[in-house]
Amino acid sequence: MTERPRLTVLSGPSGVGKSTVVAHMRTVHPEVWLSVSATTRRPRPGERDGVHYFFVSDDEFDKLIANGELLEWAEFAGNRYGTPRGAVQERLEAGEPVLLEIDLQGARLVRESMADAQLVFLAPPSWDELVRRLTGRGTEAADVIERRLAAARVELAAESEFDTTLVNTSVEDVARELLALMKVS
Repeated sequence: MTERPRLTVLSGPSGVGKSTVVAHMRTVHPEVWLSVSATTRRPRPGERDGVHYFFVSDDEFDKLIANGELLEWAEFAGNRYGTPRGAVQERLEAGEPVLLEIDLQGARLVRESMADAQLVFLAPPSWDELVRRLTGRGTEAADVIERRLAAARVELAAESEFDTTLVNTSVEDVARELLALMKVS
């Protein structure tokens, strides 16, 4: 009998490259299921319900929380985001590898509600490199960058709470290491 896959959670500071690693990994292994979050924010042009997010009202989100239907949830920029528990459990029970790409707060909540989840911390090669990536985007004001760097210091300090750390020196290498941790070949 094959071992049932564990939920894998990928987290790390803003700018470390989580989305880039996940996008690369899913082009190579599209069978890895990336959980679709529920959100109270309005859809952006081109976003489809159930594909990019499950777009719900504040009342619907309140019900998801009250009924214990979210593995984790957080508020960000005035909107709430959460991971639907049922879909994650269905995929795991079907033997599919499941990946969540979430922030530190979400990772901590998943650890509380699903103790056997595998928490993977994505770290930058160095603090200077993380600063370069965040400032190099050129898309954000100085005060926003300062807030992101302050948050990154807190997130980096939480690395020891994770089961494994991967250092993002190469997107391809990190994607390969993450797939190996997930036992996807």
